[in-house]
Amino acid sequence: MDEQPRSPDQHTLTLCASLVQNPMNLGALCRTAEAFNLQQLVVSSLQITANREFRKLAVSTQIWQPLAECPAEQLAAWIPQQQFNGVAVFALARHSEAVLLPKFRFPKQSALLLGRELTGIPEALIHQCDGVIEIPQFGHVESLNVGTAGAIAAYAYVCQYSV
Repeated sequence: MDEQPRSPDQHTLTLCASLVQNPMNLGALCRTAEAFNLQQLVVSSLQITANREFRKLAVSTQIWQPLAECPAEQLAAWIPQQQFNGVAVFALARHSEAVLLPKFRFPKQSALLLGRELTGIPEALIHQCDGVIEIPQFGHVESLNVGTAGAIAAYAYVCQYSV
């Protein structure tokens, strides 16, 4: 089977996973970000790349995927800095003010703030964002795994901006 050439076009979406704590979820997000050739994955500490559980799911994608560091306690400063730089920041969460993902049109320069496992995104950070996006769900469970949610939202972005 022939290998498909990798697209040289980088998608200008940043996944911000600074609140995510589980190394396996971070590894899955790294793999997703690399597969979609995203601008960057932001994590709370770059030391996560040395974690065995992270590496099991990342499958070496941390070698190619641009990573940035922003500790969770610095997100309140990170969000306005992104906005100052022309990047629209959106919280990915179930929220009363959320726009459903299928109806949402991403700005080209976007960042998605992903929530902490179990507790999500603090309301103060949600209010700093340019908006909230929600993935529609139809089952009994009220949330998706953060790695899965990040992948679904990243795919929606890529579908809007791929040729």
